[in-house]
Amino acid sequence: MRCPFAKPCGLVAVLLAALLFAMQPASAQQLQSPPSSSLLSAQPSSGATGSPGGTLLSPNVFPPPPGPMFPAAPYATPMVPAGQGALTLSARFGADAPAITSGLIWKIFAATPDDKGNFRLVKEERTPNPTVVLPVGAYIVHVGFGLASAVKTVQLGAEPARQVFDLPAGGVRLTGKVGDTVIPGGQITFDIFPGSQFDIGDRRPVAERVMTGDVVVVPEGTYFIVSNYGDGNSTVRSDIRVQANKLTDVTVNHRAAVITLKLVGNRGGEALPSTSWSVLTPGGDVIKESIGAFPRVVLAEGEYRAIARNEGRVFEREFKVVAGVDGDIEVLAR
Repeated sequence: MRCPFAKPCGLVAVLLAALLFAMQPASAQQLQSPPSSSLLSAQPSSGATGSPGGTLLSPNVFPPPPGPMFPAAPYATPMVPAGQGALTLSARFGADAPAITSGLIWKIFAATPDDKGNFRLVKEERTPNPTVVLPVGAYIVHVGFGLASAVKTVQLGAEPARQVFDLPAGGVRLTGKVGDTVIPGGQITFDIFPGSQFDIGDRRPVAERVMTGDVVVVPEGTYFIVSNYGDGNSTVRSDIRVQANKLTDVTVNHRAAVITLKLVGNRGGEALPSTSWSVLTPGGDVIKESIGAFPRVVLAEGEYRAIARNEGRVFEREFKVVAGVDGDIEVLAR
């Protein structure tokens, strides 16, 4: 059969396919919004240790996949059968904050317990702004974002309903310093525990090995920070207070220095290789053990004793560490 059009049939087919695609509703086409930037954003704070900074904004961690740019589809309530209702859910970090756009876990339970006293899980959603269709009645809605959570009892009727949850959470951003010098990232870590350091009892950390500049979202309340600088004995504990919808900048000050150990035949001479080292307190507690010609150790301010072992011989020297004064400690092999 010959094509009735003057141009080749292949081109006509392509044009028809493009026309049919353009006539599809927006919901059937791939949508894209601009990729987001960062997990949290805040205005600079006063710079004091543990001071609350700017408003905690919603995280935008997972941008949509790349694709053609089309206008966003208008919001549409799903088809609701008779005897059921539609409930739209969203969460935010306080009344003045925008909606959280990722990382939420929604759980909807029946409001009446069963014969065993358990509340039956009816629905679970992991999208930031879900619309669920359920039979008319009462439900318990729980939303979690990391360690922060909120719960409401919702009465669902035949008319579409919308519920906004305010999560009582704030952010903590941590930095370490020696004097006025910021400790480089990778040399210091932070553990965050609930309550005060003076509370009695063992507690599990809510976050471990947090790096400089990381932001940890936690429920509002009191926490204590354990800051470890290096792999020696420079450890600092600090209590902080986290406010809801605020980013709290915490600066932990360490009184310590970076010490390099050397075993030398003469002052200023070459370091002897294959040397075993022990760094002890005046009371004999071992702080650090290592092997090498130039081991480095971060030590808190105070007095110490270095013991070097090389080729069956033992040498030692007492030395003092001054906060912020990095340097070499030479032990003479004689």
